[in-house]
This record gives sequence, C-alpha cells and structure tokens, in this order.
Amino acid sequence: MEEGMMNLNETDYGNEANAGNLKLSENDNEGEATTLKEQQNLSLMRAYLESHDPSSKEVDDLTLRRFLRARNLDVEKAALFFLKYQNWRNSFVPKGYISEAEIQYDLAQNKVFLGGLDKKKRRVAVIYGSRHTQNSKAGGLDEFKRFCVYLLDKIIASIPDGQEKFVAIANLKGFGYSNSDIRGYLGAFSILQDCYPERLGKLFLVDAPKLFMIMWKMIYPFIDNNTKSKIEFVDTKQLKSTLLEIMEESQLPDIYGGTLPLNPIQDA
Repeated sequence: MEEGMMNLNETDYGNEANAGNLKLSENDNEGEATTLKEQQNLSLMRAYLESHDPSSKEVDDLTLRRFLRARNLDVEKAALFFLKYQNWRNSFVPKGYISEAEIQYDLAQNKVFLGGLDKKKRRVAVIYGSRHTQNSKAGGLDEFKRFCVYLLDKIIASIPDGQEKFVAIANLKGFGYSNSDIRGYLGAFSILQDCYPERLGKLFLVDAPKLFMIMWKMIYPFIDNNTKSKIEFVDTKQLKSTLLEIMEESQLPDIYGGTLPLNPIQDA
C-alpha cells in the first residue's frame, strides 16, 4: 500500500452516508444517482491525487468519478487506477491527441463510423469487423492502439453534454481469417477498460460467424465483468427491433433500415 493511502476507505461518514440516502448530481446521466458516500469518496480521492500530482487539479469531477465507479468506490484502488492511466496517457499520447498521420494504415480501412444518438443521448458508433486486418509492419500493433485512442477520443468528443457513454455496433458479417487479429482486439479492450472506464454503454456484436466465436473464447477471459455485462450478441434479423428499443427511428442508421447516414470517424 502506498504511503498516504492507509485507511482512506475507513473514514466514518456518519448516518447521512447510508446507501439509501441519495443526492442527485446536476451532471448525472442515465438516471444514475450519486450517493453521499460517493461524493465524499470523490473528495478523498481528489485530495490524495492533488497532494501527489498537482496537475490533477485540472481534472474534472466527472472524470475522477468514472474511475471511482470503475473500482466500486474504493478510493485507494481508484486513485492508483487513475495515476496509472495518467502515466499511460502522458507516455502514449504525449501531444494530447493522436494525429491522422500516425494511423494511416487503419484509417485507410474505413472501418469505423459515427451515427446519431440513442434515447439516452449516447453517441452510436458502427464498426465493420470484416474491414480490419492486422498491420504486419514493425510497430503495427502500436499503430492500431493509437487508432483505438483516436476513435475513442473522437466518439467521446461528439457525446452531448450531460451524457458520458456511447453505444457501439460491431458488424461481423464477412469476418474471416484475415480479420482475426487477437492481439489487436485484446489491446483494444485493454485500452477501453483501463483508460476509458465507464464510457461504454452497450456493445452489440452482430452476425458473429463461427470463426469469430472461436476467437472470442480466447479474448473473453481478459474482459472485465463490467464490460462483459454490456455486450450483447444479435442476429441481423433482430437487430432493427433491438435498436429501436434504445433509439428513435429517426436515429436508426440507414444500413439497418433507418434513414440516418453514417459518417466516417475521420470526418466526424
């Protein structure tokens, strides 16, 4: 245990912090309530981070809250989780963003698009799995990871105020051996879980062939339980009705029977 972290979660919060006492935050989304304990834990987490890294003062409460929730309100685990993320971000994204010049291979595959919003104002992204192939050049895996950061930053920047999450639809029709990039997909899930906690609202995997399911069995153990709970396999025949449960027909992508055109991620 690092110095200064001892007993951060053992503070006596008093009766008003009981789980049943809820206080809504103005920035809450999806109807999620903020408990008084969560607010107090967030204050503890911020105080620790700012004492160890003054730059943390620039981080907003919503960001810290996502890391806190991802660790079930455990202040110590959440603080260490966030510090690890900051070190990764400073190292992997030193300029603060990924330029398109750094990800030309993956952008050329034209495999990620942005759509509209669902009923909760979550941005919808569509991914074509059959268009992804592994970059066999040296540093190819790192380029794909940079692409993942690029697209996640793009998606998040397009989410309306008051919402923090997005919905992804992975279209797996035509998925074959050339698309079975296990290392790449493991890297993508690692970035999503470790660097963008509490951002994914739902992931629909559409028309998954047997080959994908074989690969999925190798990837699945490395996905955390929180992310697993948001993944749903859907057949194309049921996709439109499934999507209409969470979005208005006017927001349904045209490729799934709606009228809303999709935009390539680089044009968003």
